Amino acid sequence: MNRWDIPVWLEQDVLERDRRCVYCRVAFLPDAPTRERRSWEHIVNDANLVTLENIALCCRGCNASKGAKDLGVWLESEYCKRRDITCFTVAPIVQAALAKSASSTAMVPVLRCS
Repeated sequence: MNRWDIPVWLEQDVLERDRRCVYCRVAFLPDAPTRERRSWEHIVNDANLVTLENIALCCRGCNASKGAKDLGVWLESEYCKRRDITCFTVAPIVQAALAKSASSTAMVPVLRCS
């Protein structure tokens, strides 16, 4: 386990999958500015959901902006508007989370991409 309680096998799978921020798509480069460095992210803000579908890498800028906000709410934020981050531009793993929340019967804020 790493310091965020992510199992080693999951950490390795995510590191291989997410070479760019899953939100703004900035590439993770060794000499990148701090806000463009990678950070661990729960797409759905539930620390108990430690799965390949919910753990991702995003840049520190997106992670700081999203914080504990619901994904659909955050995608409508000024931060996302300024950076042209939409449900169509995010990584497939994020699009899958949005599709899953849209099909859920739970009463949660959902962003509709159509």
